Amino acid sequence: MMGSSSAHANSYDYSFKILLIGDSAVGKSSLLASFISNPVEELSPTIGVDFKIKHLTVGGKRLKLTIWDTAGQERFRTLTSSYYRGAQGIILVYDVTRRETFTDLSEVWAKEIELYSTNQDCIKMLVGNKIDKESERVVTKEEGMAFAQEYGCLFIECSAKTRENVEKCFEELDLKIMEVPSLLEEGSTVKKNILQPKPQEYQAPPTPTGGCCS
Repeated sequence: MMGSSSAHANSYDYSFKILLIGDSAVGKSSLLASFISNPVEELSPTIGVDFKIKHLTVGGKRLKLTIWDTAGQERFRTLTSSYYRGAQGIILVYDVTRRETFTDLSEVWAKEIELYSTNQDCIKMLVGNKIDKESERVVTKEEGMAFAQEYGCLFIECSAKTRENVEKCFEELDLKIMEVPSLLEEGSTVKKNILQPKPQEYQAPPTPTGGCCS
């Protein structure tokens, strides 16, 4: 693949911001750890906000994803509202074995997106996690699909534990983001800003000699 002249500095074509939201203990941090390819052990609840960076190639384009993992507990909600700003993708996660985490999607999280998301074109993906616990499932796949259709989300079920569909989840989201011209432009603008050298301190231009007013 041909690289651009700036490829040595930052070898990616687009940079996207992805946000993970949902109730506490639905597996957001585990999903992220699984995607980043770290072994998934018992993770303690996220305090406030954490983020990870992942480089990958999707649809022939090299992407840099900055994935923000937000705390699900209500006492951290005010901390996380500002992190919706500028996100090209939002992943709503629920636990297929806990009905309240699914109910909260419409009662809490969809309302938060409406309130805080600054990007009208932002792509949303609904993720039903923990399908490795099939015998404990209380939310059907059909219910997830119906919610996704109603709220205009992509939909996938996965298991952070077995890594089933985890990469597919992020890849499908990225492909959809790349179909939206405004989001693509944002992603490339971010990259250009990063690649630009830091501005030098401002120096006044030299005063021309023999000006018209002399």
